Amino acid sequence: MAAYLIGLRERRRLGTVGLPAEPKIQAEVQAGSGPVRGDGPGTRLATERGGAALTAFNLVLTVVLLVALVLQVMPLPVLFVVGFAIAAVVNLPTWEKQQALLDKHARSVVLVTTMIFAAGVFTGILTGTKMIDQMATAFVGIVPDSFGGHLPLLVAITSMPLSLVFTPDAYYFGVLPVLAQTAGGFGIEPAEIARAAILGQMTTGFPLSPLTAATFILVGMSGVQLGQHQRFIFGWAFATTAVMTVVALLTGAISI
Repeated sequence: MAAYLIGLRERRRLGTVGLPAEPKIQAEVQAGSGPVRGDGPGTRLATERGGAALTAFNLVLTVVLLVALVLQVMPLPVLFVVGFAIAAVVNLPTWEKQQALLDKHARSVVLVTTMIFAAGVFTGILTGTKMIDQMATAFVGIVPDSFGGHLPLLVAITSMPLSLVFTPDAYYFGVLPVLAQTAGGFGIEPAEIARAAILGQMTTGFPLSPLTAATFILVGMSGVQLGQHQRFIFGWAFATTAVMTVVALLTGAISI
């Protein structure tokens, strides 16, 4: 429903958008009757690839890469590098197009790489200095004993704002075990706390948190500022979390 409403809003905002007609010179080059541009010193422009064959190749490459990732045939970074190299050579057979692709995404790659290192350093400091343990213990300590039986509902509600403070790894490996152990003292299953935590983490932890590298890839490729993205999506994410929490209560996934 949220995706449908957002789509209607974008349709009203954009109106009718027409695609530009393909230039005549490009059609002539593809047909072989037009001029041929150079592709490096003394070489000719390679013919454009496309159609069902290229789509089928990309599908097979994606499936093979996923299987290799699951089976851990090689280290994950190596698999991604090899897969990207094969895809680039097949889909973009000329050096000019490959260089244009690299230039287009170079800024995002550098930014994301920097953020991954920064997030790793931040998480390492929190974990190595035991700050994450103290923060989790302090959070649990403010929960009244009378509210202990409602801890799954509290986790479902607080997991959304906490996802903006902790990285997903820090929350799941640092905060969540303490919450699960505390819930065990009230007779609550740890799996129930885990289900409650996912309700908020999956709606805001990854798409909104400034500590998640994937968020910077998204905003970098779409050309949107992080603050603008957060302001737009926060209301939708909060409403989604509220609906998911109500459904979880009605279905018995979490209890009160």
